[in-house]
Amino acid sequence: MDGGDRFTLRVVDKLGGIDAAAWDACAGADNPFVSHGFLSALEESRSASARTGWLPQHLLLEDAVGRLVGAVPLYLKSHSWGEYVFDQSWADAYERAGGEYYPKLQAAVPFTPVPGPRLLVRPDAPAGAADLLIDGLVEVAKRHKVSSLHVTFPKEADWQRLGDAGFLQRVGQQFHWMNEGYASFEDFLGRLSSRKRKSIRKERQAALAGGIGLRTLVGAEITPRHWDAFHRFYLSTVDRKWGGAYLTREFFELLPSRLGEKIVLVVAEHDGRTIAGALNLRGTDTLYGRNWGADGDYPFLHFEACYYRAIDFAIEHGLARVEAGAQGTHKIQRGYLPAETYSAHWIRDPGFRQAIAHFLDRERPAVRAEMAELAELSPFRQGCEG
Repeated sequence: MDGGDRFTLRVVDKLGGIDAAAWDACAGADNPFVSHGFLSALEESRSASARTGWLPQHLLLEDAVGRLVGAVPLYLKSHSWGEYVFDQSWADAYERAGGEYYPKLQAAVPFTPVPGPRLLVRPDAPAGAADLLIDGLVEVAKRHKVSSLHVTFPKEADWQRLGDAGFLQRVGQQFHWMNEGYASFEDFLGRLSSRKRKSIRKERQAALAGGIGLRTLVGAEITPRHWDAFHRFYLSTVDRKWGGAYLTREFFELLPSRLGEKIVLVVAEHDGRTIAGALNLRGTDTLYGRNWGADGDYPFLHFEACYYRAIDFAIEHGLARVEAGAQGTHKIQRGYLPAETYSAHWIRDPGFRQAIAHFLDRERPAVRAEMAELAELSPFRQGCEG
């Protein structure tokens, strides 16, 4: 399909045939999850595939000489799992009314509730490239005759642009830790109320009870032995939470060669045996917490490995923030405060669109009111920013 006299939009069903450098020139270096390396690892490991309900339909924008100037990671979905922006109630309502909600289109990073760019545009792309991508998304949705198209966890600028184009706008929340120039973890603790400061110190001590030790490994320091253990923990966590084990062992084999030093793995060990792990990816200014797993129940070890060691790493490396994943009000007392997240939704059926719009008009102020209430639970001493 044509995007104007100088541009062409097309859809590809895998990233393998797309030059990695060309894709990454559009994705940028800030967020590792939209990189060619991460997304292609998901596909090549069969973690994101038709089998798992994530059929790649990536949208590409090319100029007159075939240079890639824009892209959107896009999937045809047969369910709503692995998205973290919940629309199952929409699907149920639509299907009870006689419609077919699935398949739908999802512009997202599979199994990854990490805010980041979704309209990937080269910095030197001509003006209007992002708008052409939006037009292309809608055209793909119409050609597939899907009920809906969802852009989840975009950056606010993308969200605003999608809203201007007529997409319905939704607001969610996560909990992020912000680095206010702390010199050390103790410096961070000094900004908290006395009660919270003592509580965190006790948790950190309790997490290491019985001789448990933790190490933070980066890139090549992570061996196949660590990946074997971590994949075992991942499967164990999925089993306990009644979830779906989308990420295959092959995904963890591909990740080191694709992302290298951007991988940060916190491992817990006892008596020479790895007993737990927390997987993070590092962006330009952010550490992103992704997966946690353990082979047993170890009090407070999750908090230490996932939250406190992430803060340690961010302070040591001068990172601006830690994003610790979806949900979890328990993160507030550990210094992770509410932050808005976004999604944008194109709905084919006019009547259904109107119903969703009314719902979102009520939901947005409710989410923001809840965030304001949760912010009052901040562990930071009054008068200090955090």
